[in-house]
Amino acid sequence: MERRVESGIATVEAAADGTFVLRVDGSPQSQVDLADPTHLPFEYMRRIGDVVDAVAPRRQPVAVVHVGGAALSLPRYVATTRPRSRQIVLEPDEDLTEFVREALPLPKRSGIKVRGVTGRAGISELYDDSTDLVILDAFEHEAVPANLVTAEFFTECARVLRPAGVLVANLIDGSAGLPFIRRTAATVRTVIGDGVVLAERKILRGKGFGNVILVASPQRVPDLATAGRQAQPPYDVTPLSELAGKAAPLTDAEGFVTPQAPPAVFRS
Repeated sequence: MERRVESGIATVEAAADGTFVLRVDGSPQSQVDLADPTHLPFEYMRRIGDVVDAVAPRRQPVAVVHVGGAALSLPRYVATTRPRSRQIVLEPDEDLTEFVREALPLPKRSGIKVRGVTGRAGISELYDDSTDLVILDAFEHEAVPANLVTAEFFTECARVLRPAGVLVANLIDGSAGLPFIRRTAATVRTVIGDGVVLAERKILRGKGFGNVILVASPQRVPDLATAGRQAQPPYDVTPLSELAGKAAPLTDAEGFVTPQAPPAVFRS
């Protein structure tokens, strides 16, 4: 299936293993297993699934805000593992959401509510202390929007998180010294609280481009010592403070540019 949406040309294609891949302008956005939504083919999504599992036992409903929707892989995972969870997805491309609903229908009574707003606008409309998890997984032209990694945005995330709530942010980088990741880590640590980083060792050493997941909470984050150990290659679990170092937090006033993934990294 193919359709022009606000963000480009969206396609849904069946993979050899029976899953479905959503692409926008050729870039993979999500991979969904309709028969088993707990199957998360994307490696970084499995790591986020590890975090969800550490935050709340299975079958225990949670309140989750997803910044970025695509094919709703992670919301489907939460709905299946924790029925009756309340989930809000902030996805500005309403054409894309409509296409996904038609091509990859959600289960009935999934509890997933998609709002056609940007992350910044959507997060500002949510109630204080209303959310157990905020999951940031949003991209525009294969880069994380700059206004979703500043102190101002994370201040809104902190406002909607419950006292033991957890922020999970999926970022990408591969530049020497990881300046973007380090400054974002410093921002999250300053505004939300301490936590950990999940990433492949080669990426943390600046020897490859890929996903870096930041996990932070106003309280102590759940034990993630084994998160990602089953991944191939395995993800390291590193203290957020170690990555942040003495980096300065990011702010709206800077007008910085976030790293864009080289086409060969995520496209196939």
